[in-house]
Amino acid sequence: MRLRNVAIIAHVDHGKTTLVDQLFRQSGTFRDNQRVEERAMDSNDLEKERGITILAKPTSVDWTPEGESEPIRINIVDTPGHADFGGEVERILSMVDGVILLVDSSEGAMPQTKFVTGKALALGLKPIVVVNKIDRPDERIQEVLDEVFDLFVSLEASDEQLDFPVLYASGRNGYANEDPSLREGTLAPMFNKIIEHVPPPSADPDGPFKFLVTLLDRDNFLGRILTGLVFSGSVKTNMPIHALNNDGKIVETGRASKIMTFRGLERVPTDEAQAGDIISIAGLTTATVADTIADPSVTEPLHAQPIDPPTLSMRFAVNDSPMAGREGTKVTSRMIRDRLERESESNVAIKVTESADKDSFEVAGRGELQLGVLIETMRREGFELGISRPRVLFREDENGKKTEPYETVVIDVDEEYSGTVVEKMNLRKGEMTDMRPSGGGKTRITFSAPSRGLIGYHGEFLSDTRGTGIMNRLFEKYGPHKGNIEGRKNGVLISNGAGEANSYALGPLEERGILFVTHGEVLYEGMIVGENAKTDDLEVNPMKAKQLTNFRASGGKDDAVRLTPPKRMTLEQAIAYIDDDEMVEVTPKSIRLRKRYLDPNERKRASRAKQAA
Repeated sequence: MRLRNVAIIAHVDHGKTTLVDQLFRQSGTFRDNQRVEERAMDSNDLEKERGITILAKPTSVDWTPEGESEPIRINIVDTPGHADFGGEVERILSMVDGVILLVDSSEGAMPQTKFVTGKALALGLKPIVVVNKIDRPDERIQEVLDEVFDLFVSLEASDEQLDFPVLYASGRNGYANEDPSLREGTLAPMFNKIIEHVPPPSADPDGPFKFLVTLLDRDNFLGRILTGLVFSGSVKTNMPIHALNNDGKIVETGRASKIMTFRGLERVPTDEAQAGDIISIAGLTTATVADTIADPSVTEPLHAQPIDPPTLSMRFAVNDSPMAGREGTKVTSRMIRDRLERESESNVAIKVTESADKDSFEVAGRGELQLGVLIETMRREGFELGISRPRVLFREDENGKKTEPYETVVIDVDEEYSGTVVEKMNLRKGEMTDMRPSGGGKTRITFSAPSRGLIGYHGEFLSDTRGTGIMNRLFEKYGPHKGNIEGRKNGVLISNGAGEANSYALGPLEERGILFVTHGEVLYEGMIVGENAKTDDLEVNPMKAKQLTNFRASGGKDDAVRLTPPKRMTLEQAIAYIDDDEMVEVTPKSIRLRKRYLDPNERKRASRAKQAA
């Protein structure tokens, strides 16, 4: 079979998507004069802005080995590096027969590398290790290779998997070699290594048609588009098919109205697809991820990979602030419910449950980043939401004791800041498991910490390390509950009325703490306008104007008030900042912080009830 299916896996920022760009260029997928954006696979707006891959995407290139006349098609799946989007990676590994593990020549094997590699090795996939960015001045190629080998051993790799081929590459400069000293060439050695080392798909071309859905997206004209691997048989346009769920029940029957294969960045319609190919099918309306699409004669579904459960949840509520409905077009609970249900269908790592009051939804996911991306996507679509503080999902062990999720936290910091980081992590109940120099005056510290303690820590961590620290987190296990963890130390400044903020009133408030608003902004009662320098909340009047008289002030007191620019928070910072009795109001144009109960008397009643409980 002249076909190879391979996934590229790596820690975030180790250069997967940039390498795929060069594979496109050197395989002739792009014309020489074609204008192509950098990191062409990151096609989503949020991916471009953040410089990260969020969705796993298949693509394909054709490569003709030396001495042969016919090309071999290589289907490549570009995967996200963040563990928050690991649900994407876990599914797509069932579509491929080999993996390219990319590691940075300086940073080496990082936590997220371990997460995905463990899944790939457990499925028996054979890895090709590529040490990327070998042109870095701080490269340490040999140590990184030793780290990768130790990682494979700790993940119980088989002898065959431990005998992995190695390539030394610079994805940005477009070369890969088996000799670590070379700094030139092309990516031909990588293409050849994929063809030689990754086996062809072990699909059955003569059996009945069977296809496992691993990715789901929508098209305005075609409706649902289901992407996955053809495990056996072939499918033709308009052929009758049915969808089976994991229990073997028929979900729906229909026809394959459109079949598409991947050619470079494009989905290309085709009349027929064979076993072993990665394709997209349109024509079904309810079939979803993990379902088996098959010939009507098939009654046994294909086995779908189990997905790790979510560890964190947030409450998505209808926006009930006095300014609701002014900036968004989608504000009702029905619209929010439909949108969240659509998301949970295509993103299997997200679970949605409706609350008893029907006005809010509990959305559980892998981490703050994953849920933050969902909220950002929704606000761009015109939604208005009220978002609560993230909370971890507790469980009970077999003895009935409360357990909570723990994460492995790997932190790279300059040596001068390591003491501060260790102290802060201890306050958050993190236990240090390793500390070693990582070269270039940096220290690598590893902790095992409860996820609950890490909520909201990232911003503080960046301040403590003057923006030079790098933190990587990965779900580790469910462990014993660690008791009370201290949250935010400072209280907040709360507006005691509605109106426009006035610089005359804001000037004196600057002495009380840090302001989040500036002159002329519209405020409402219960809205948070700043951070108090003390630990308790303080109700203030930021709208008070100067009393005008017909007497001129003596001594030049009429000078304009000069305000310090306010602190503006991004969506993730706002979600991490709020306390349990606060919410983030998210609209297409604004991010505002507010108390859950806007009325001060209601806040006092809720506070007393909480203390009594």
